[in-house]
Amino acid sequence: MINDVVIVGGGTAGWMTATYLKRAFGDRVSVTLVESPRIPTIGVGEATFSTVRHFFDYLGLDEREWMPQCSASYKLAIRFQNWRGDGTHFYHPFERLRVSNGFTLADWHLQLNGAAEPFDRHCYLTPWLCEARRSPRLLDGSLFASGLDGSLGRSTLDEQRAQFPYAYHFDAAQLAAYLTGIGVRGGVRHVLDDVTAVGRDERGWISHVSTKEHGDVTGQLFVDCTGFRGLLINQTLGERFRSFTDVLPNNRAVALRVPREEQELINPYTTATAMDAGWIWTIPLYGRNGTGYVYSDEYCSPEEAERTLRAFAAPGRDDLEANHIRMRIGRNERSWVGNCVAVGLSSGFVEPLESTGIFFIQHAIEQLVKHFPDERWEPRLIDGYNDRVARVIDGVREFLVLHYRAAARADTPFWKETKVRPIPEWLAGFLPVAATRLPDESTIYPYYHGFELYSWITMLLGLGHYKPGPRPALAHLDPAGARAEFADLRAGAQRMAAALPAAHEYLTSLR
Repeated sequence: MINDVVIVGGGTAGWMTATYLKRAFGDRVSVTLVESPRIPTIGVGEATFSTVRHFFDYLGLDEREWMPQCSASYKLAIRFQNWRGDGTHFYHPFERLRVSNGFTLADWHLQLNGAAEPFDRHCYLTPWLCEARRSPRLLDGSLFASGLDGSLGRSTLDEQRAQFPYAYHFDAAQLAAYLTGIGVRGGVRHVLDDVTAVGRDERGWISHVSTKEHGDVTGQLFVDCTGFRGLLINQTLGERFRSFTDVLPNNRAVALRVPREEQELINPYTTATAMDAGWIWTIPLYGRNGTGYVYSDEYCSPEEAERTLRAFAAPGRDDLEANHIRMRIGRNERSWVGNCVAVGLSSGFVEPLESTGIFFIQHAIEQLVKHFPDERWEPRLIDGYNDRVARVIDGVREFLVLHYRAAARADTPFWKETKVRPIPEWLAGFLPVAATRLPDESTIYPYYHGFELYSWITMLLGLGHYKPGPRPALAHLDPAGARAEFADLRAGAQRMAAALPAAHEYLTSLR
C-alpha cells in the first residue's frame, strides 16, 4: 500500500496538493511537505478559473472566511483591452451562451445585429455587471444567479455541470500561508529546510530527499512542486521538457504590486491590455493591484519592459520593487515518472493569459487522487494520468495561440509576427472553418481543457481578425424567439446592475 507522500516545494502548488490529499485520504495517507525558507515562490498566480470553487468546497472552506485573509476579490471575466489595436475592449465572461431555436445567441447576433452593438453586451449579462463594477453577491450574501449557489461538497472538475459566474483574485503568498495553517492543523508534517540532495534507489526512482537540518526525508510517492526548476522531475529524473515557444513566444514577465488606496476602484475582472511586445495584466485585489508585463525577449528587453510597465501602472512610484520572471513555456513529456509526480510549474505552464496556472494545479491534484497508485505501480494508471494532464495543457496551448492569431492588432513587429508564426496542427485545421462560421461543440478542441464552446466563440468575435458570417439556416427561421431572449437578457442585466452592490462595498462588508 502506498501511504507515505512527500511533497517537495511549498507555495500555492505545494499547499494546494498537501491540503487536498489530506482531505481526500485523511490519516490513511501520511503527507510531508518540505520547503526552503530561502527560495521565494513566483507569487504572481493571482487570478483563477471559476472552477477553483470545486477546490475550496472540497476542502470545506467558506469564501467569507478565507477571502478577507487573502486580500481576495471577485473575478467575473477577463477584459481584453486594445487587442484589435483600436483602443476598444470586450469581456470574456464566465457565462454560457443562451440558445434560441437550436442556435446560440452569438449566431443570432451575427444574423440580426451585425456591428450595431458590441457582441459581448448583446449576448451576455456579465459585461453589464463588469462595466458597473458590481459584486456578484448581494449584501445578504445571496448570489445574483441563485440557482447556481450552494456548496458543491467533494466534487471535481469532471462533475462541472453548470457554469458558475465568477472566480477569484487573491494574493498568492497569503493563500499559501492560509493553506499552510489548514494543512498543518489537518496533519501535514511541515519541514522548513533546504533540500541538499535527492537520493535514488536501484530502480532509479526517488528514495529520499536530504535536508540541511532534518536529515533524510523518505517516502513512497514524491510530488515535485519546485516550480520552473523541476528539481525532481527534470533535474533528478531527467524527464524531457517540450517547449511551446515556437508557437507561444512570450517567455518573460515583470511584475509590480501597486497599492490602491481607493477601494471603490475595485474592478470585478482581470484586464489584459495588449502592448507593443505582449500584454499587461491588471488584477485588482483588496488594497492593491497586481500588474505585470508578459512579453517575448525577442522583441523587448527586460529594462524596456520594466519601464513600460511602470509608466502604465505606477508612474512616479520608482520605490516599488519589480519582480522579473523568466517563464518556462511548455510541458514535460510525462508529468508522472516512476514514483514522482510533477504538479504546477514543474509540470507545465502556458503563459498567464487566461489564468490557467492554478487550474492546472487543481486538475493535476484531482487526477492524482483518481489515479493514486498501490505497490504495483500499474503502468496503465500512470499512463492515464499523463495522458489527461498532457491533453489539458495542450488544449490550453491551442486556445491561447488562437488569441494571438485571431487578434486584429498588427501594428508592431511582435503583432505582425503573430499572423505568420507557426501554429499547432489541430488549430491549423480549425481556423479555416472558424473564419467563415462560428464553431459548435463538434469543432472545438475535443479533449477536456477547461474552456467551453462559449469561450472559443467569444475570442473569435472579440479579437476581430476573423469575421465569421451568420449561418445560412437562420435566414429561414423565425427570429422572434431570439429577439425575446436578447430583450430578456438586456432587461435582466440592467436590473442586476442596479440591484447589486459595488464590488468594493460587498468585499468591505466581509471584513
